[in-house]
Amino acid sequence: MTRTFDDLVAEAAAAPMEGWDFSWLDGRATEQRPSWGYARTLAGRLGGAEAVLDIQTGGGEVLATALGAASARPALVVATESWPPNVVTATARLHPLGVALVVDPDEPPLPFGDAAFDLVVSRHPVTVWWEEIARVLRPGGTYLAQHVGPHSVFEVVEHFLGPQPESSRNGRHPDRDVARAGAAGLEVADVRDEELRIEFHDIGAVVWFLRKVVWMVPGFTVEAYLPQLHDLHEQLQDGPFVAHSTRFLIEARKPA
Repeated sequence: MTRTFDDLVAEAAAAPMEGWDFSWLDGRATEQRPSWGYARTLAGRLGGAEAVLDIQTGGGEVLATALGAASARPALVVATESWPPNVVTATARLHPLGVALVVDPDEPPLPFGDAAFDLVVSRHPVTVWWEEIARVLRPGGTYLAQHVGPHSVFEVVEHFLGPQPESSRNGRHPDRDVARAGAAGLEVADVRDEELRIEFHDIGAVVWFLRKVVWMVPGFTVEAYLPQLHDLHEQLQDGPFVAHSTRFLIEARKPA
């Protein structure tokens, strides 16, 4: 039986938001993954590291997966997180793995001493404090991260907010991070970027996504955007709503 607009929206509006787990979208939306496989790549690096820092770990899902697949466990693994629901989830997930979780407001300085880590990692950081990353890295240490690239999911953003200025579309360009890493004294060893396809199959998936990723449509509520939601629901009767994301893998090293 075809579910109504009201049923789908009500279900998504009541769904839990804890952690950084997107499994609620299973069967409702799909996102192509980068070919390099960040968790797999991270697992390969963990085996050779002594002291690791995972910045903005979210619910700890990716770090836990990588640790489980690593050939050896680093002597010290620390993660930071700022959002209270994620802190609860990440603590429960990472403490049994021996990971220390530090509640950090996501602004400089990082609460660690100079040259504390030989590997600093992050997946989809909201902000990147390059000077702080360089400070806490040991000489010869590495920053390895997957960043969100420019104009990600802008098809959804512009459906709700209208055309956006070019400056906002390209604010996360990899060239910017390469320049900032260099300015902080790091040497960029590798940058790879890919455009990936996203499909939303029902309006509930869109509502849940915008509740979860709050910076896409700031202040989003069902009531405030009801006309746009109805219009998108009608479009979805003819097939999935297609959007695109960009992701880039960046590796930077602190000179020895």
